Amino acid sequence: MKKIFFAIILTFAFFACTDNFEEANRNHYRISDAELDQDNNRLGSPFQSLLRNQFGTQVEEDLCHDNWTRMLGTPTPFVGGVNNTTYYVRWNRYWRRIYRSVMSPAAQVIKQADEGGYEVFSAWAKLMQVYGISKLTAYHGPVIYSKYGVSGEANKYDSEPDLYSKLFADLDAVQSVFSANSDYTSLKKFDASYNGNMALWSKLINSLRLRLAIRIVKVNPTLAQTQGEKALKDPAGLISANSENFTVSLYGRKLPMNVICFEWGDTRMGSAMESFGVGLKDNRIKSFFAPATDNTLYPDHPDWPYKGIHSGAFLDAKDQRLTYSTVNESFKSVTSRRAFTFAEVCFLKAEAALRNWDGAGDAKTNYEDGVRASFADWGAGGVDAYLADNTSTPIDYVDPKDARNNWTSRSDITVAWNDADSNERKLEKIITQKWFNNFTNSNEAWVDHRRTGYPKLPYNTKNDSNADWGVIAADDFLRRMPFPNSERDDNPTGVADATSKLGGPDEIGTHLWWDTGGANF
Repeated sequence: MKKIFFAIILTFAFFACTDNFEEANRNHYRISDAELDQDNNRLGSPFQSLLRNQFGTQVEEDLCHDNWTRMLGTPTPFVGGVNNTTYYVRWNRYWRRIYRSVMSPAAQVIKQADEGGYEVFSAWAKLMQVYGISKLTAYHGPVIYSKYGVSGEANKYDSEPDLYSKLFADLDAVQSVFSANSDYTSLKKFDASYNGNMALWSKLINSLRLRLAIRIVKVNPTLAQTQGEKALKDPAGLISANSENFTVSLYGRKLPMNVICFEWGDTRMGSAMESFGVGLKDNRIKSFFAPATDNTLYPDHPDWPYKGIHSGAFLDAKDQRLTYSTVNESFKSVTSRRAFTFAEVCFLKAEAALRNWDGAGDAKTNYEDGVRASFADWGAGGVDAYLADNTSTPIDYVDPKDARNNWTSRSDITVAWNDADSNERKLEKIITQKWFNNFTNSNEAWVDHRRTGYPKLPYNTKNDSNADWGVIAADDFLRRMPFPNSERDDNPTGVADATSKLGGPDEIGTHLWWDTGGANF
């Protein structure tokens, strides 16, 4: 009897213990599946990475379009001085960042959201894909998008005409979902950019549509105008104040440009920033950069104590130019970075007005509104005098360490608007100001420079392009990045097809679809 009673006690004890067995044996330092599903954590948690990885670091930005747009220059002669900045490709990594850290995780969010009926999260993830691909195609041209993740077709590239049509269609779909869910609040927890404000996300969609429309205006003016006017007239509106700027949180990390400049010593002011900033007496230069620490470097403009390094320059040793202007110390403390600003929208509208797009308004008003918004956003003073200046022009550049890097300004642009100017002259002013404003966001400035030829930047003084990656003429600029070696090795059929759609060899001198060359009007 005692044995039977003891067995019953053990049985009750066993079941009492095992009632909470799963909880007792769970690793409390890991998030459970139930916790992931709670409050949309599973769907929302990837967006920090999706947003942050729209941008790159030194390899994807500073040693690419930061230099090609002459905003920044490196004092460091990487790989014996023969590298991306001198038109010989050494690093080509943005492709990997976009596909691994944006396209792939966004696709997972879309799949899970669609399965669970969370259409807003699905649309938000699609917007992340559109945004990332719109930047990646500016590097390479044809990319993998419409067939991405499609069984049996996942390695097929879109031609640029097909890609842009697909991007516009996807913006339509995302906008439709956002418009139908204007009071949706579940994004807020995961949204460090707009705090879940659906109205502001809709404004960003329209602004992005306008950006892409302007991008293709020379190659497909009909589609460009249709999409541009759609953005201009949409009831949701465009980004319309600096308080509505689309910024991306650094999520506790340091701004890459800050690390590259102050911790590695591999970047300084670009020579064109000195030429245009000093020559036009642009006070934003004080927000962008610090004075050079050697006051013998700028005898031609002692009242503006800034010195830049030419991109694509002859460099002997890194320490020769470390006394040139660093970026401003304020970048050490920033917590987010600019991705799309009100000022850029104003400059887009100014160009649209030159092209007589309905709803664009007046070109002069948009131009001056853009300059004012940019000055305010960057904390610069003196905008009224700046806008009235019709005499100051960019200065020639002198490198006191090596005269081979000297260059004469190709631009004689002034700031003040002149209604009597030709549309080309007006566009040069618009794009030059847009270039200033897009400091720290130079991918789009690189697009504008190739598309319009503005600003009139200096050519490389050291040009190492050759048959390996393609030859760039002495009076031309690098036009694109080749498809990365990972694609060439793993997807040779896809790359061959993409090259046929490119309209030229897979080289750095091949113009992208929208980069037609020639006059803009």
